[in-house]
Amino acid sequence: MALILCIESSTTMCSVALGKDGECVELAELNEGYSHAEQLAPFVDQVLAKHDVKPETLDAIAVSKGPGSYTGLRIGVSLAKGLAYGLGKPLLAVPTLQHMCLNQQVRKELNYLKDALLCPMLDARRMEVFTAVYDFGLVLVQEVHAHILEPDSFEGLLAKEGIIFFGNGSQKFKEITPASSAYFVEDVWPSAADMVPLAEQRFKDACYEDVAYFEPFYLKDFIGTQPKRT
Repeated sequence: MALILCIESSTTMCSVALGKDGECVELAELNEGYSHAEQLAPFVDQVLAKHDVKPETLDAIAVSKGPGSYTGLRIGVSLAKGLAYGLGKPLLAVPTLQHMCLNQQVRKELNYLKDALLCPMLDARRMEVFTAVYDFGLVLVQEVHAHILEPDSFEGLLAKEGIIFFGNGSQKFKEITPASSAYFVEDVWPSAADMVPLAEQRFKDACYEDVAYFEPFYLKDFIGTQPKRT
């Protein structure tokens, strides 16, 4: 059993949770654009103070590893690495798309779609999403990849069984798919609260990252924009 600080910054959702024995006991989060640089550190102080937890008593620091926003991931991972190094604690990396599958709204949908697959989608750009497909037990059915959405996307899987789509990229697919076996859950964002059970399991299994060399799973190279000439 462990006391783990979880940090999630892969989208516009800025989120920090305190996990105790695999349960989320405190959560601070805000979804108001990319305010991670200003909000993450105060959120850490807030969730620890709520339970009178001293940083040095934490067992580990967990971070959402991606894919997702290049800048958001970089800020979250930098903070997590700094805390882990400074406190001498293990660093745990939790796959973003996987922990999204533990969202309560999504799991509730499975109550009557028991054989459905889970497909989290994070908006990339235009008609592209970062996605993967998992079964009920969070085992990968289709690997994490960048996917350009078409009306016949996931056609093979949708012909066999239902799929629950969610995340801030799923609306784009909802607007073009003709599949009756595609189900959609709206307003699902990556949250540090959903990281907690996966972080606890990684701690038990001693799945630690190298604090010095760990990098986020960006999936795609960062593409910057050229400044306009004046």
